[in-house]
Amino acid sequence: MNYQQLGDAKSANKSIGVELQATGLHLHKAWHSNESYYRKKYAGGKRVGAFIEWSRFKTLDFIWGNGESAPKLLRATGVVFLLMSLIDAWAFRDPQRIGSYTQALIESPQVFLGTLSPAHYPSWYLTIILLVRLIAFGFFMSIIIKRFSRR
Repeated sequence: MNYQQLGDAKSANKSIGVELQATGLHLHKAWHSNESYYRKKYAGGKRVGAFIEWSRFKTLDFIWGNGESAPKLLRATGVVFLLMSLIDAWAFRDPQRIGSYTQALIESPQVFLGTLSPAHYPSWYLTIILLVRLIAFGFFMSIIIKRFSRR
């Protein structure tokens, strides 16, 4: 029996958090540790593979907490808004004016959500924004489904 089977959602969420921390620590030790176990098991090219796996794990942890953190997904969306506004100000507005950055930041959620499509944006840029929006929505739905499926 585990916490989920017992209906203890809070403990199930906590145990998943502990498991994710343990996975991160193991992946870090696999490529970085000088402990004999890790040096023997992850020698040569396996250390490079472990580094790539750890990098992937940390990236996904930053973006959405590996499926466990809506606040991290909100933070990542905020970073996307900032990047969009910087690109907008540098490429399509006057980068010397602070007002350009402010206006771009105000419009970035509208562009991200598709309610505003500036005519001066190239279609490939709007396509990238659409792709990021769909991925973020998929991450968000995954978090919701995981949370409700444990209850």
